[in-house]
Amino acid sequence: MSLSGGLTGANKIDDSRWVHRRVQVDELPIHSPSAEAGVIIHYISCPPPSSTESKGTILLIHGFPQTAYQFRRVITPLSNAGYHVIVPDYRGAGESSKPWDGYTKDIMARDLHTLVTKHEGIKDKVHIVGHDIGGMIAHAYAVQYPDHTASVCWGECPLPGTKMYHETKSSMLLWHFTFHNVPDLPEALIAGKERIYLKHFYDRLAQNPSAISTHDLDVYATSYAMPGAMRSGLNTYRTFEADGQMNDNWAREKGKCPVRCLSLWGAQSFADEAKASSMCEEYYSDFSFDAVPGAGHWIAEERPSDFVEKVSRWAAKG
Repeated sequence: MSLSGGLTGANKIDDSRWVHRRVQVDELPIHSPSAEAGVIIHYISCPPPSSTESKGTILLIHGFPQTAYQFRRVITPLSNAGYHVIVPDYRGAGESSKPWDGYTKDIMARDLHTLVTKHEGIKDKVHIVGHDIGGMIAHAYAVQYPDHTASVCWGECPLPGTKMYHETKSSMLLWHFTFHNVPDLPEALIAGKERIYLKHFYDRLAQNPSAISTHDLDVYATSYAMPGAMRSGLNTYRTFEADGQMNDNWAREKGKCPVRCLSLWGAQSFADEAKASSMCEEYYSDFSFDAVPGAGHWIAEERPSDFVEKVSRWAAKG
């Protein structure tokens, strides 16, 4: 479904410079018996206007239950600010492949690194911006590819391995962490009710629920009703414990990540500066915190102008 279709008037998205691409990101031949073979990633590439000096590349990584559509209101404004904006559907989501496995965040980050370096041919360091599950992937990207990462901005997730993650993963606030880890049952119960299930998250975690319209809900529900999509989404949760162990191992083996990090949250979301900063303290040597006023969990949709301002200002620091 089109990222901008169905939007009119003040809500119309300028997608005139968007280029949609689909590329294979694994290195194995398409006929390989490996479950990772033939993973195709769909993404949007939006270069800055020809009259604007290029300031670098920003990679936007969405969360669950969302797709690249999450960033529809911020792609062109960030591009207008001088950035080449790349927005993928990560593996298992949107128009990308939905393999059975490969949902640990190191593999998902590797997919995107291959996309950026091999298929887009970008050699300079890129700014990585991740939201929710995308924040976990952004962290894995920065740790694995620090020499290719100019900065990392992530938030709206309890990062696996951190003290906050272990303290909150079984809370009522994050009840779905447990539910999503049950084998097979969630898929069976959600099937045919994707719209109801997803709307619960959009309404509950938003400061302004109307920011995700009926049309937006239709886009997301259609996407997650596709064969394999809900299973893939839930599998990103089923790897959290492995992700946490991996994050701890990286910290022990490599020390704290040297990439400068911004922890970006909605001001009305579930973590304050102390909690967010405590997670960064465990894994980063250089970090700061910022909050988007008036936003709940869905920052880029609830307050797109503020999201653009904060991300572009952060990236501009170098």
